[in-house]
This record gives sequence, C-alpha cells and structure tokens, in this order.
Amino acid sequence: MIKSIGAYFKAISLIFKLNLGKALLIPVLISLAVGSLILFSSYGLSDNLGYYIGKIWVWDFGKSFFQGVSNFLGGLIVLALGMIVYKHIVMAAAAPFMSPVAEKVMNHLNPDLKTNEIKISFGESLMRGIRVNVRNLLIELGLTIPLLLFSLIPVVGIVFVVLIFLIQAYYAGFGNMDYTLERFFKYKQSIVFVRDNKWRAIGNGSVFMLITMIPFVGFLFCIPLGAVAATVALADRVEEGQKQMNLIAQ
Repeated sequence: MIKSIGAYFKAISLIFKLNLGKALLIPVLISLAVGSLILFSSYGLSDNLGYYIGKIWVWDFGKSFFQGVSNFLGGLIVLALGMIVYKHIVMAAAAPFMSPVAEKVMNHLNPDLKTNEIKISFGESLMRGIRVNVRNLLIELGLTIPLLLFSLIPVVGIVFVVLIFLIQAYYAGFGNMDYTLERFFKYKQSIVFVRDNKWRAIGNGSVFMLITMIPFVGFLFCIPLGAVAATVALADRVEEGQKQMNLIAQ
C-alpha cells in the first residue's frame, strides 16, 4: 500500500521525463467533460433526493431544519454515487489512450519485461475497459448503496463512511492498474491479480480519490496520475504475477 502511495511522486517526474503531456491530453479532456456533467447533475438532483428524505419527518416542528439537513444529505449521497459513476465512465473511455502511456512507462521502468506480452488494439482496449468498468461499477454500487444508508446512523456512521472510501479506492485502483495489466493478463486473470494485490490497488485508489476532491483541477489529473502511478507500483509485480498464473493454469 505504501509503495502505491509513494508511486504518485515518481509518476509526476516520469510524466515530464518521458514527455507524456500530449499523450495525456485526451484523457484529461474526457475527465473534464464527464466530471462537469456529473457535478451539474449532482447539484440538480440533490434537492430532489433531499425532498424525499425530508418526508421522513412528519411533524411540523423543526420541519424546515430537517429539510435543510435532508437537502445536504441528498447532495452528499448524489455526489458519492456520481463519483462512482464518473470514475468508471472516464476509466473506460480513456482506456485506449492510457494503455500506450502505461506501456511506455513500463518499458522505461522494466525494459526486459516482454514475457507473454499480449498485443491489444485500440478497439480491444476500449472493449476491455468497458467490460472491466461495467463489472466494477455494478459491484461497487451494490456494496456502496447499503453502506450509504448505514452511514446516516449517528456516531457509528463514520465506520461505514470509511468502508465506502476503501471500496471506492479499491475499484479506482483496479481501473488504474488494468491499463498496465491488459498487456500481460487476460480479463479473468487480471481480476485474480488485483485481488491478490488488493492493498496496492487500495493505496493507488486512495490517493486517486483524494486528488478528485481538489476543487476544479482534481478530476482533470486524477486519471493520468493514477494510471502512471499504478504502472510504477506494478513494475516489479507483473512478472511474478505471470509466473503465479502459469502455475495455476498447470
């Protein structure tokens, strides 16, 4: 986990060292477009959800106060769900553009790693990105929605908030890692690999989630930084992971 977090510092220097700025432009624009849409949607839907939450309070006294709290909670819930949808849409759409970036970074960090490398086209990368992120989105929503309800419980709700963050971090890290993994592992093998390296995924995804919280610019750079950092964190793990998969297959 610590290695994945520290990889972000190296990722920043590698982006400049390998002149990756132009290659990252399209993912940044995709992130800007989707992020803006999610933010505007969250703002518009928060009052609607808050209105229905407010109906729980059936008494006249304190009704306006409870409605204000309900609107705030509605905004948080919509924003949390919006962030889940946001990251998976962006990760899927950016896959064909981030895959060559991950390849360039891996070739720089581990130039001898050519074992069982899978050649993948633009279309194949896009379809795999969609497949991975639709799967992760459905699982993440299935886990997060019940936890969001439990998080409304006073005091103990903070435990469920932490669990929500860890779940989001895991699947964000999964998406970032797959830009590298798609050249070395088949779809189901990647799921096993990430599960075996879950703390690397959580470490990568934790920083990713924190970056998205930076006002205005966070959601622009979370994908490029997260993807490059994931490749840095995996540079010494891919070959070992391949050996493990080969043993399982035998």
